[in-house]
Amino acid sequence: MRKHSTEQVAPLGAGPVSHAIFRVARLHKALAGRLLRESGLHPGQELVLMVLWDHGPQRQVDLVEAVESDAPTMARSISRLEKAGLVRRSPSPTDGRAVIVEATEAGLALREKVDGAWAELERLTTAGLGAAQQDEILAALGLLETVLTDAGR
Repeated sequence: MRKHSTEQVAPLGAGPVSHAIFRVARLHKALAGRLLRESGLHPGQELVLMVLWDHGPQRQVDLVEAVESDAPTMARSISRLEKAGLVRRSPSPTDGRAVIVEATEAGLALREKVDGAWAELERLTTAGLGAAQQDEILAALGLLETVLTDAGR
């Protein structure tokens, strides 16, 4: 039987920061998935809808950039959202190569549930953290994002 503890055992050769990021990201995504389940969405799909809610119909290529995704992943997400009746795709009236994606009425109707799920995700994620700690974490994560972005170039 495996014992559970607060001390994590990193895989051999793994760096402690990278392993911590992996664990936190995995746990955060799992929690988001549970909170989004009531709306019928999988983590990441709500981001597409959020962009459409806030900015209206978008070219599929612009959604890729807005959600910081890649084209194949976005195509799969949009296809699944379309099958669920939450978005519709149509050819661009000005660019024959582009596809416009827009939220349907059913997609718009999910906004309150998704906003609530994200508010709860934020509440649970920051529970027990003071404002100063949250600011420190945001600053550290912003720095890590910059470092990783630069490393990826």
